[in-house]
Amino acid sequence: MALKPAVFLDRDGVLNVQLVRDGMPYAPERLEDFRLYEGTPEGCQALKKAGFTLVVATNQPDVGRGLVQKAVIESMHARLLELVPEIDRIEVSYDPGRGEVSPRRKPEPGMLLDAARALGLDLPRSWMVGDRWRDVDCGKRAGVRTVFVDYGYSDEFDTKPDFVVKSFPEAVAAILAAPGRS
Repeated sequence: MALKPAVFLDRDGVLNVQLVRDGMPYAPERLEDFRLYEGTPEGCQALKKAGFTLVVATNQPDVGRGLVQKAVIESMHARLLELVPEIDRIEVSYDPGRGEVSPRRKPEPGMLLDAARALGLDLPRSWMVGDRWRDVDCGKRAGVRTVFVDYGYSDEFDTKPDFVVKSFPEAVAAILAAPGRS
């Protein structure tokens, strides 16, 4: 069976609107605050039509920290799948990011590697789209090309992404126009 290319998508800040406080982005904490960016469903439809498997890879450390209930995150994911049925899989790390490094918490590539094994994905032909340095590092560590959605957060990173864009629709356009994309 031939391996398939994928687009790995960070959730908060790529597909859905984040809450920004003091120049830093935060995930929504309530289902009522979970809103997709304009163009998210259409962008996912275009990627799917182009032959990509779509995998959301999201850190949700507030669950591990006891600040948000896992059921709230799961309800957000159910809503996401209702609004964007093109998404094939959602990988989540609930690791709070304190102490020992988890292989599934971005910037580690575990979520991408797990999805690749489960779905038969071709990592060298795949992409990671994210809005934080952790997403870019994760993608690079997994061996995929990266697209950084730059919202001008006060967040710095050392790893250079393959593309820098200002929105998810621009990320989709960059992926679809990239040479050797599939």
